[in-house]
Amino acid sequence: MAVKHGRYTALVILGVMGSTTAALAQGVGPQAESDWSLPVHDDVTHSQLLMDRFEYQDGDDEDVFAWEGQAWWGGDTHRLVVDSEGEALVSGGDGGEVESFDVQYGYGFSAYWQAKAGLGYQTTFGPGPDRDRASAVVGVQGLAPYWFEVDTGLRVSEDGDAVAEFEGEYEWLFTQRLILQGRAETSYAFSEVPEFGVGEGVNGLTLGLRLRYELAREFAPYIGVRWQDQYGDTADLTRAEGEDTEKTSLVAGVRWWF
Repeated sequence: MAVKHGRYTALVILGVMGSTTAALAQGVGPQAESDWSLPVHDDVTHSQLLMDRFEYQDGDDEDVFAWEGQAWWGGDTHRLVVDSEGEALVSGGDGGEVESFDVQYGYGFSAYWQAKAGLGYQTTFGPGPDRDRASAVVGVQGLAPYWFEVDTGLRVSEDGDAVAEFEGEYEWLFTQRLILQGRAETSYAFSEVPEFGVGEGVNGLTLGLRLRYELAREFAPYIGVRWQDQYGDTADLTRAEGEDTEKTSLVAGVRWWF
C-alpha cells in the first residue's frame, strides 16, 4: 500500500509539472509574456518641490529673506530640473539678487548621481540699475560616500565669464525628527565681473548650521547660524562699495516639500 501511494503521488506531481510547463509555453501563467509589458519603475513619472532654505537672516547691519529650492519632474533616469536661489533685503537697505534660476535636463547615470545641463538666469534689483545675464550651466548632483550631499556646477555667461560652484551638505540625526544640517558653499571665478561684485579667483566661503524639527516629514521649522567671508578680488570689490566682507547672521525658517 505504501508503494502504491508513493507511485500515485509521483504521478500527480508529474502531471502538475507538465500542465505548468504547457501553460508557460502557451504564454499564460505567472511568467507569461504579457506580464513583461508592465511598466518598470523608471517608466513611472514623479515630481517634487523642495525648499531646502526658506528663511529670515538677522545680521548686524541688515536683515535678509533668503531662499533656495529645487523642483523636478520625471523618472529615475530622465528629469526636468528647476533650481532657484536668491535673497532680498528686508531692512538695512533695498534690493536683492536672484543668484540663479536654472532650467536643466537631469540624467541619472547611477543610483545616487545625476548629471545636469541647461540654461540659467541671474539678476540683481534695487535702488540702482538692475543687471541680468543668462548662462549655460552643466553640473553633477548626488550623494557621496558617508552620506554627503554634493552639488557642483560650471556656469558660463553670455559674455564668456565662467564660474565653478560647489555646495555640500551633511545631516546629523539626533532623533528621527530632530536633525542638524551642516552646509558649505564656495565658488571660483575665472574672470572678474565688477557689475556683479565678482572678482577673479576664489570668491569666498559660506558655512551654515541649521537645527530643524520635522513636525511632519514635509514641514520642518529650523533655527541656525550662517557665516560668510569673501576673499581676494571679490573682497576688494566689496570694500570699495563700503560694505563688510565678513558677515554672521542668525537664521530662522522652514524647510518644506511636497
